[in-house]
Amino acid sequence: MTYIVGLTGGIGSGKTAVSDRFSELGIKVVDADVCARIVVEPGKPALRSIVEHFGNDVLNPDGSLDRAKLRQIVFADEPARKWLETQLHPLIFDEMWNQLQSAESPYAILVSPLLIEAGQTALCQRVLVVDVPEDIQLARATARDANSAEQIKAIMATQASRSLRLEKADDVITNDSDLATLQQRVDTVHQQYLALARTT
Repeated sequence: MTYIVGLTGGIGSGKTAVSDRFSELGIKVVDADVCARIVVEPGKPALRSIVEHFGNDVLNPDGSLDRAKLRQIVFADEPARKWLETQLHPLIFDEMWNQLQSAESPYAILVSPLLIEAGQTALCQRVLVVDVPEDIQLARATARDANSAEQIKAIMATQASRSLRLEKADDVITNDSDLATLQQRVDTVHQQYLALARTT
């Protein structure tokens, strides 16, 4: 049984920088966003359901899902978002589980922005939260994604609150400094997880 650490944080918190460091340390990283892309690849049943529900407008010319277009639709329409989550979350859950169980590293990292909201903590022995103040989160995400502050705030509103994430966390990495400092903080929890994985 693989020892699994769930890694989460709000948009713009630095989850990717943290997961990249775990990967450099030889740890298997399973990314929920990558799994979400796999389950809607052309030819997959989920993509057919999405097109039946939303129409061909959500497809790119090559027949792949236009994720940006779909995101615009569902963030403006809560029932549509709920429908989509009902369709995709079980499929994403299965894909993540299969990838995690194939890990050959001492433990595995599950990276998911919706770890808490989608009940994915059920897969994990520990929860690691990357934490930043919300004003830094907003500034970083706006600069990185070329999205408006309003769009980023709308995404933040669908994610667990900072206080709820911290309440659910077993471990917290604060990402309020430079990359070298962040990597040192990852290295510290890595040693802790190696020890935990050996004793379970």
